Amino acid sequence: MASRRVRAFKRWMRSQGLEYSEALDFKDDPEQGISVIALGDLKEGDLVATIPKSACLTVKTSGASDIIESAGLGGSLGLAFALMYEKSLGEDSPWAGYLQLLPHQECVPCVWSLEEVDSLLSGTELHEIVKEDRGLIFEDWKQNILPLLDLNSANVKLNPDYFGVEHYFAAKSLVASRSFQIDDFHGSGMVPLADLFNHKTGAEDVHFTSVSSHCQSDSDADNDDHVVDSDDNEPSTEHPHVDGEESSAPSNGKSSLGGSDLESSALEDVPTVLQMIMVKDVRAGAEVFNTYGLIGNAALLHRYGFTEPDNQFDIVNIDMELVLKWSSSLFSSRYIRARLSLWRKLGYSACQSQNSEYFEITSDGMPQIELLILLYIMLLTENVYHKLDLKLSTMESYDEALCIILSEKNNIQLGIGSEMSEEQLLTESVCNAISSLADMRESLYTSNSKEDDIELLRSCSIRDRKLYHSLSLRVSERKILEKLRTYAATYMLSIRNAKRGPTGKRLKRNGLQHSFL
Repeated sequence: MASRRVRAFKRWMRSQGLEYSEALDFKDDPEQGISVIALGDLKEGDLVATIPKSACLTVKTSGASDIIESAGLGGSLGLAFALMYEKSLGEDSPWAGYLQLLPHQECVPCVWSLEEVDSLLSGTELHEIVKEDRGLIFEDWKQNILPLLDLNSANVKLNPDYFGVEHYFAAKSLVASRSFQIDDFHGSGMVPLADLFNHKTGAEDVHFTSVSSHCQSDSDADNDDHVVDSDDNEPSTEHPHVDGEESSAPSNGKSSLGGSDLESSALEDVPTVLQMIMVKDVRAGAEVFNTYGLIGNAALLHRYGFTEPDNQFDIVNIDMELVLKWSSSLFSSRYIRARLSLWRKLGYSACQSQNSEYFEITSDGMPQIELLILLYIMLLTENVYHKLDLKLSTMESYDEALCIILSEKNNIQLGIGSEMSEEQLLTESVCNAISSLADMRESLYTSNSKEDDIELLRSCSIRDRKLYHSLSLRVSERKILEKLRTYAATYMLSIRNAKRGPTGKRLKRNGLQHSFL
């Protein structure tokens, strides 16, 4: 039997013209929340839900639309304010039947205490990011929300008990994890029913779209199913983009789900509903999943508050700062600057995020080729380095100059225009450097070892969401670092075995003949 809050939500959906298939059921678990279950077999192409845009909570449909517009609150900032406003109305909000279904906040790291962030995320990809997020969110509230409490008008009065900084953090967590990009008019919004489908990486069962044939689909958007909103400096993740028409709120500040004729003449041909369509068959009794994109555990925990075991899209970053720290233990600052300058002159660069540079290590332990090239250049002998630097001034192609140096140094038959591969760059010294960087990166974690974390994860209950998912993230990252060490050790062993072989013996890899004479 459906829970009381699910029954209330179903009544609310019927009152708003939100239709869904009788083959869908809503399972309400006290620990895991709500999931969508197939009561009967669902087939690819089945239309399982039709959602009027007027039922979506957006900056245009909210009773606070006038305040939002006059204050210039854009993006997720404006939507978070709209959500706080509707919550402040309680049962008087037209979205009361929907809002009562939502948690107070999602268990995402930005709403954890600073002590929890430091103790649970130390060393992970999220540690510094979350601390920066918290500062930005607080500044947003202080600069944009707090002043509005003194601007009560005759039409709209704000209850300060619902607009404190803790309420803003809670609203931001819901917007980040549940909002969908609806159309150009509404922007992002809370879409009832659509946000109940749980995520499964690479296993989308249902597709969120507009009825218009020219809209952008999830597949068109590729991995941008959840778009990062940068309007207010704080990363806010949203669901798949769909095109469509507006639904607006009356100008008196009173919320309404009936829509209006605002700009209706310009939007008569734009669809007013959203649809959920099955993209593959689902058997009766199985959960029906949406997908939030092909993203790793760091992004999943950051945006949605959970992780997935054995996530093939996990990555670990090696910061440029860490590479330079390793270099400084071996070389002078002048030496490092010269080698780094040459690497950049050759046209190479690291990944960039705000003011930081980093290199990605994939889930199978493969480093970016740009990192290998940087390490290779750092470890060149003075003679070879100056030779390469000189060739740069005479060659038309920088890659051509590097290929010639690689060919001469390793006695590789490599023609001009050939692509460089990792085998050419993985010398003994480069392999040692990779192992050292893996050790330095792992030293950032506070726990003793990967085995300690694995044992803690085994004994941890998923009910302790913060500990469980932070451990899951840390274990996945440390497994990648272990694979990176194995990657370096494997190449090191092959190099040493080749050196011990008879004179003239060749080792063939990927079509390249390496001679060890």
